[in-house]
Amino acid sequence: MTRTAWTRSLLAITLPATLALAAASAPAVPPEPAAAQAPAQDQKETYVYVKLATSLGEIVLELNQTKAPISVENFLAYVDAGHYNGLIFHRVIPNFMVQGGGFTPDLNQKPTNAPIKNEWRNGLKNAKYTVAMARTNVADSATSQFFINVANNTFLDEPRDGAAYAVFGKVIQGTEIVDTIVTQQTKTVGPHQNVPATPITITTATRLSADEIKDKTKG
Repeated sequence: MTRTAWTRSLLAITLPATLALAAASAPAVPPEPAAAQAPAQDQKETYVYVKLATSLGEIVLELNQTKAPISVENFLAYVDAGHYNGLIFHRVIPNFMVQGGGFTPDLNQKPTNAPIKNEWRNGLKNAKYTVAMARTNVADSATSQFFINVANNTFLDEPRDGAAYAVFGKVIQGTEIVDTIVTQQTKTVGPHQNVPATPITITTATRLSADEIKDKTKG
């Protein structure tokens, strides 16, 4: 399958009924994505940190509040609500990405909040180990699902269907865990492809303070 085909069929929720649901929750005619402005060079960027404790190890994310305020606020709302706890990485593709945040181990989709505005023009790129919002082919359809790039996926920075894919952070600890996740054996389950044969669970998703990050680095 080509990368273009991946982009159209893979980073979105795959079930036709789910796709219809996501599209229905967005405006009938989606507005043009807002042109999120990159911060001025002298503006200090601010970050928040989230730890994903998974069945294969811990991943720490650094989220850019300055460049992706909408996406970060949305992600943190799901973290604080415990939404990600017990969900899985339901799609993994070597040399591309790992995706999670939407499905239980038995591949039931968890209810979400309303979709958010796409911040793809924020200056952050889909480089290796960055974190971005997954969505359908509707520009402003992202909810809880996210993906971690395991390669420099520059083609995801190119607008398709009115927008590209909005990056809002990166992995700063646990890249080896991401590498392990993406090498797991996969299978097809009904309409779902590239599903890990053994479920990879997000046990908990919790915030970390900057001091906790420093302590983990020292340790």
